[in-house]
Amino acid sequence: MYKELGIDNNLIDEVQKAEHNLKEQFRELESICELWSIRILDAFRKARVSEYSFFSSSGYGYNDQGREALEEVYSKVFGTESALVRPHIVSGTHAITLGLKGVLRPFDRVLIATGLPYDTMQSVMGLSGNSPSALKEYHIEIDVLPLKDGGIDLEGLKNKLLSPAKMVYFQRSRGYSDRPSLDSNTMKKAMEIVHDLSDAVCFIDNCYGEFVEREEPTFYGADLMAGSLIKNPGGGLAQSGGYLVGQADLVELAAEALTAPGLGSEVGASLNQTKSVLQGLYQAPLMVLQAMKSALLFSHVLQNRGYWVSPTSKERRSDTVQLIGFESQSELINFCRAIQYCSPVDSFVTPEPAPMPGYDSQVIMAAGTFVQGATSELSADAPLREPYRAYLQGSLNYFQSKLALLEFLRKIA
Repeated sequence: MYKELGIDNNLIDEVQKAEHNLKEQFRELESICELWSIRILDAFRKARVSEYSFFSSSGYGYNDQGREALEEVYSKVFGTESALVRPHIVSGTHAITLGLKGVLRPFDRVLIATGLPYDTMQSVMGLSGNSPSALKEYHIEIDVLPLKDGGIDLEGLKNKLLSPAKMVYFQRSRGYSDRPSLDSNTMKKAMEIVHDLSDAVCFIDNCYGEFVEREEPTFYGADLMAGSLIKNPGGGLAQSGGYLVGQADLVELAAEALTAPGLGSEVGASLNQTKSVLQGLYQAPLMVLQAMKSALLFSHVLQNRGYWVSPTSKERRSDTVQLIGFESQSELINFCRAIQYCSPVDSFVTPEPAPMPGYDSQVIMAAGTFVQGATSELSADAPLREPYRAYLQGSLNYFQSKLALLEFLRKIA
């Protein structure tokens, strides 16, 4: 089939050789997938998920047993007291914002331990833009601890905690930056420092990080954690939504930010979404495996071609994002177009840079996905600014990713 699609034998051999060289890394990823598959299955059993759990509620959504089962599964998977998992949460940024606005009060201080956050969170916090709803408009102090050598400045963190903080915020993924994503060892050390020196809430933006490593941040110190259902935990099946997991009182504060004080998690109709969200979570480790294998393949082949990549195929990975550097804007655009061309949806569309809400520069997005904007599916996006970096993420099917890589190699050849 590759030959019928015009792919040269030399390119096929090049990619197959890369697959052979990556066998050991692929086996390790399969082992992690097996661990999470069994843990999630066990959570389904303990929560007594049944066919009745798939029935939907409407209106206020009182006594929605399917919603309750879903949230119990999430809390057991992540080892927390409570969970809020709702289709009404429109994105990962929204889920994180609920945690911030639920916990923080006027004149509280939040310390961002992982440097400047990505663009949309800068808007939420008031670090950029001029939204009248930004946290700074509520007299919440935002204190950013710069990174040190691309990671958390642990000594700087200790110094920052000499002043009272209500929350310490960690962004696990790199966002639109070159710094590495945070691995479990780094996050453990940082959260130990926070809990030893303060009463601050450790809040984790876990987007792109679910089920990539053998442990989740809630296993070793995170008090509250948030993410998107159209990324890793939705398994490509969730149509929308987000989640928060953690201490019961903190999760309920986030629920009140979503609904209303006094109502919190007790309301919210499931709107026929519970089955797809549950099934997506069940499939999620398999989907994360596809994404991780895809990222490894792109990294290995393109690094051998002389491209700048992060992480490399030999470096430890703690999220599903693969960063690829290009010399020019046109090369970056052509890469995104190759990804779009090998998508099952809108393969005939040519991506163009365009303004996007929450970003200061134009963004190009390749996302021929079944769910709009779902980065659990193979996609690539990038802000059009130097240095030119494409952020490749997701994949429901490793072989789609392999074809997309071959297509890009064919075009540049």
